[in-house]
Amino acid sequence: MFRPMDRIDTDILIVGGGAAGLAATALFAAEGFDVTCVDAAPPVTDAAAPGADLRTTALMTPSVEALTRAGAWAHLAPHAAPLATMRLVDAGGPDPVPAPRETADFTAAEMQPEPFGWNLPNTALRAGLLARLADLPRARLRAPATLAALTLRETEAIARLDGPEPAQVRAKLVVAADGRDSAARTLAGLTARRWSYAQKALVFAVAHPEPHGGVSTEIHRTGGPFTLVPLPDAADGAHRSSVVWMETGPKAAALAALARDDAEGFAEALNLRGCGALGGLALASPVATWPIIAQLAPRLDGPRTALIAEAAHVVPPIGAQGLNMSVADAATLARIAGEALRAGEDPGGAAALARYHRARWPEMAARVAGIDALNRAAMAESQVLRDLRRMGLRAAYQTAPVRRAAMRLGMGAKA
Repeated sequence: MFRPMDRIDTDILIVGGGAAGLAATALFAAEGFDVTCVDAAPPVTDAAAPGADLRTTALMTPSVEALTRAGAWAHLAPHAAPLATMRLVDAGGPDPVPAPRETADFTAAEMQPEPFGWNLPNTALRAGLLARLADLPRARLRAPATLAALTLRETEAIARLDGPEPAQVRAKLVVAADGRDSAARTLAGLTARRWSYAQKALVFAVAHPEPHGGVSTEIHRTGGPFTLVPLPDAADGAHRSSVVWMETGPKAAALAALARDDAEGFAEALNLRGCGALGGLALASPVATWPIIAQLAPRLDGPRTALIAEAAHVVPPIGAQGLNMSVADAATLARIAGEALRAGEDPGGAAALARYHRARWPEMAARVAGIDALNRAAMAESQVLRDLRRMGLRAAYQTAPVRRAAMRLGMGAKA
């Protein structure tokens, strides 16, 4: 049956309505552009809904500043818990029962009066960004809508959208923010190199009797880090944190099965791996699993196209770098496009997009390489390598210039 096709003219077409795509939409709108964001499915903003993203995201100071400029942070702040201290713990001793043997507290107060950043559930993050877009007359989300075809011309891009309301979109610039398997990237003829660690992350929330005090704790033994990230207290006053527990694939699968079939057995494994943190951890949500990969695109720009977020880079969840890198991508691209517009240039032209690639790719590549090295060190099974990791943590923490440089990098300073 024939379905009429809508015709949409917009300055910027953003493909992907995840947190990165929604943030990019708000940032481009703040630069004065008319922005259309499309996604294959409407965003899930209820944590109890089927298919809800159970993960949380730590937004570091530069991301908070960017989202404040875009007018979005006011919608997010009520759902966020401050990250005042980043605690790294090495529990990689020879004893089969993990116990901390080296602890390093990196405190924001050494660098700035504000926390390093703020942690909030991904469902709340999306809900807050959608609330901001509702206030912007030149920004809109169209979902469900799937990018089916893309024609890149010298002066414009033409996209065909499939879905309940088919559409043809004409834009000056297409921003690919549609994830690690980006269709927009493929249709634009761009590529990305991917590698795997044979790891998975278990993601869930926990309740605990002791308050977290704004401390994010990353415990290293083998298989990958076990990370506790502060969450706001529950409505009943219970203290809560989110957990990202990285393990090799078979171990992660066994733990996920344990969580499903043996609550007491999972609680025992959880508190053993968590070294008894916060007075004991009690599972407070379903357990989700995510495959751990890394990915990097060799070019961020193509004809009328720019890559951001996981269309450009994917890193293991260490040091809360993933979405913060993505917000930096979006903020940089929106700023360069806005500068081009105000200078009378084409914001989707080759010159402006080449400036974006030069501004972001070297730092992006350095961060991907650095996080790759950290993850491989965190996976170490060899006792010799675990001892070397402990020595490296001690040396970095006890040397003030190195400690401060590490904190600056963690907050988003250029590598």
